[in-house]
Amino acid sequence: MVYYNLFPQPKSRRRQIMLKNYEGLELSTQMIIEEALKRDAKVEVLDWDDNFIRLKKGMRVEYIKQATKTSADSYVVALIMENKELTKLILKEHHINVPESITVNRTDEALSKYSNFKGNDIVIKPKSANFGDGVSIVKDLKSKKDYIKSIEEALNYANYVLIEEFIPGREYRFLVIADEVVAVMHRVPANVMGDGTHNIKELVNEKNKDLRRGKGHITPLEKIELGSVEKNNLTSQMKDVYYLPEEGEIVYLRENSNISTGGDSIDFTDDILEDYKIIAQNAAMAVGAKICGVDMIIQNVKAKPNTNNHSIIELNFNPVLYPHNFPYKGQNRHVEKKILDLLGFYPTTHKNMYET
Repeated sequence: MVYYNLFPQPKSRRRQIMLKNYEGLELSTQMIIEEALKRDAKVEVLDWDDNFIRLKKGMRVEYIKQATKTSADSYVVALIMENKELTKLILKEHHINVPESITVNRTDEALSKYSNFKGNDIVIKPKSANFGDGVSIVKDLKSKKDYIKSIEEALNYANYVLIEEFIPGREYRFLVIADEVVAVMHRVPANVMGDGTHNIKELVNEKNKDLRRGKGHITPLEKIELGSVEKNNLTSQMKDVYYLPEEGEIVYLRENSNISTGGDSIDFTDDILEDYKIIAQNAAMAVGAKICGVDMIIQNVKAKPNTNNHSIIELNFNPVLYPHNFPYKGQNRHVEKKILDLLGFYPTTHKNMYET
């Protein structure tokens, strides 16, 4: 049976669907399970920690890990997308815009390249990592100390590090399933809006009271942290956690916009030109991916794409689904239906097993 945990919903807040007996699983996996049950498939949880499930319907059997790791994509496709340098090479060969970058694997090697980047805006990130782990954005690079610190942080997550040009604009995640863009969201870095009364620490505590925020991808949004990354970013803005923002003033706590680090998801599926969706589709097809999260920086979503106003910064082989169904702002795109269609578990007529 399914039950619904209804959140307070001022200003278009969405409810979170929770499945009884499956609450400990990631929300994306719960979404797949709920839709599979609606389609009369048998669901088995094989490994709770890995969110590994098995679906059966008739003679069809499918193993799914973390909602989007499936047999639809080959192992080599996942390896390509995991390798950010290789991904960029393939996209370049298909005439798709990507940032320029170099790869290093030691701090002394990175230091020898410092003069090439001094005074520029750069991104330092692990060659192979997910969820924004080890990613640093450095604006107007002037400090060797900060530069090496960012390199060392990225090396904690991978043996090789990309030093990449920073692309200005807003970041959008295109979810491609079976060669179709089924949803687009704008990801906003972790932030608070001032009310003229509370400081940043208090505003974070208040924002974290939203029942949609939790930890471990079992809620639509993640709680905002005030760790070293956030505090260092505030310092770069000449602020600290006790800074009192004016009413309406937005303070960004991070440079990266990952939902996993407290960012907000805003549905943009109907607000982006079809041209950009075609670029995202082409990017996924270039690496042979059937399920893919395409991260694109766009300066103006209303302007036609050209060689200077957009760039793909990453392809993701294990894109999360739940931000597209439960965005901070916007409508539910029901993307789990597309996953089940792709895997051949089609809807069937059956009595209503559910209650609201």
